[in-house]
Amino acid sequence: MTTLLFWMQILGGLFYLLNKIFFCAKERSPNDEQARLWSIRAWMVYIAGLIPWLIILGHKDDWMIVFVEAGGLPSMLLGLILALKHDKMEKRTEVALDWFARICAVLGIGYSVYHFGLMTNLTQWYELGGVIGFLVGTYRLAKNHLDGYVWFALMNASVGLLMYTQGYVVLGVQQLLSLIFVIDAYMVKARKEQKTE
Repeated sequence: MTTLLFWMQILGGLFYLLNKIFFCAKERSPNDEQARLWSIRAWMVYIAGLIPWLIILGHKDDWMIVFVEAGGLPSMLLGLILALKHDKMEKRTEVALDWFARICAVLGIGYSVYHFGLMTNLTQWYELGGVIGFLVGTYRLAKNHLDGYVWFALMNASVGLLMYTQGYVVLGVQQLLSLIFVIDAYMVKARKEQKTE
């Protein structure tokens, strides 16, 4: 199991880091078509990194994040579909994906409280920060809103602390590197939005 967890750290960390790098490239793109292509790549590697992360988080009983990460798949798919279809999607599909993500979040938080008690463990607080940042950030970025990066920063900081305290140093470092790209993407997008006002 140790070898598997090592490779899951490498794959999960690499794909999630690439996601942040690609979002950063999207914001720095000179035109809409290049930005759309970087957005597609960002969502694809995010989805590819999901399984390794679920294995790692489940191994450490981080159930709140496990369920939320799994429940975040609809938001990831929403972002990918919107990027592929130039921000056009049936409202019914969007609502269904939205509700699925919310139900998984409630299940994850509920199971964590059942498993550990009501926020009795420091790691649960890190998980909660990761959960909130992930859910809100993924959804807001899928809709191309600037504040999605702020929520991603909360997620990266919280999950970085969680991974470091649980002995996953590679993933702790990956979260720190991701945070740098998230901050850069935020600053670039904020400057662009100021110019268009």
